[in-house]
Amino acid sequence: MSVLFCDTDCELWYTTAKELDLKVIPMPYTIDGTEKMYDLGENTDFKDFFTRMRQGSAVITSGLNPETYIELFEPYFKAGEDILYIAFSSKMSNTFKYLDIAVKELREKYPDVKYRQFDTLNISMGAGLMVYMAAKFCRAHGGDIDATYDYLESIVQKVGVLFVVDDLKYLARGGRLSPAKAKIGNVLQLKPVLCVNKEGEIDILSKQSGFKKAMSFVVSEFTRKYRPAPDAPVVIVGADCDEYVEELKSRILAAVPDADIWVQPVGPVIGAHCGPGTYGIIFPAESR
Repeated sequence: MSVLFCDTDCELWYTTAKELDLKVIPMPYTIDGTEKMYDLGENTDFKDFFTRMRQGSAVITSGLNPETYIELFEPYFKAGEDILYIAFSSKMSNTFKYLDIAVKELREKYPDVKYRQFDTLNISMGAGLMVYMAAKFCRAHGGDIDATYDYLESIVQKVGVLFVVDDLKYLARGGRLSPAKAKIGNVLQLKPVLCVNKEGEIDILSKQSGFKKAMSFVVSEFTRKYRPAPDAPVVIVGADCDEYVEELKSRILAAVPDADIWVQPVGPVIGAHCGPGTYGIIFPAESR
């Protein structure tokens, strides 16, 4: 027997995760001093979360401790199941050092269990799309986690992520941009188009002047890099910005009329760093 794990930073929608029988690790966020665990949208009030962010609520994210990881994984180690954890980018969190402590302890206790961990070098639905494709592959190949790991290696650089933030102050709060640059950028209406690079880090791909130019650049980059792949939809995400999402969707369908498009909200853990008004697109690509 084998089992696939993912975490809620992959942002795969909860109904899809259940359909694929994925074991999901909830990731924490704290808003106005109250800690919550993201549940892939099952009971999440996205509108309330982003409204509170716009009103100035303090939001922070954090990792999990080793004890939590042991509690989550031990039943499967004890049952002797093969385990594959498809994780979000290790470059974006310190939580993996605590995971390593937990896995080391479990391996010493259950030495015959096969545990493998794949770093998607991605975040949000960039990781989620890989989880989805891998789960479909694993099911079609009899639960073989070694073959699934190899499959993931073959697609890890072929999932593109492009996104645009509406207000630079949230990147500044997270330490990804200086407050001075954020203020100047907002005054000048600069809209950076960001990507997740080959190393699994967020990079600025371009700086566009205004909303229209930013979206046009995103559509142009998507059209240039998009390569249809089996079991791989195009995913558009938005952080409480339905009008941006609808416009992007219509532009993508104009460019690729037969695209299978999923639309999903940005979750609170990712949203804490990019802020309301962020929109993005995740898709199978020739390369990142």
